[in-house]
Amino acid sequence: MNGDEQLLRGRVYGRDHDDPDPGPLPHRTYASLVGGPLDGLLLDITGWRPDEIDEGAPLPTELSRWPGGRALYGPRPDEPRAPGPGVMCRFYHSGDTP
Repeated sequence: MNGDEQLLRGRVYGRDHDDPDPGPLPHRTYASLVGGPLDGLLLDITGWRPDEIDEGAPLPTELSRWPGGRALYGPRPDEPRAPGPGVMCRFYHSGDTP
């Protein structure tokens, strides 16, 4: 695991890296990001509708194949989802786009 990976693990995507507590909050719902440049981060999906979760998300990042591009993440259709707050599902990396 390189330094960037250690810095990201257990943090919530989009939270400031200088935040004294960049980890998950107990009343929020998250998808765990698996693979790709954002591996190990949590994506806050609180309030997302099931169809939005099914679509996944193109996440802006400087760590993708194209700096300033987007890393594409989404769930696998056959994977179960846990109800309620906490980590509900996993979003897997499927590629990058400029």
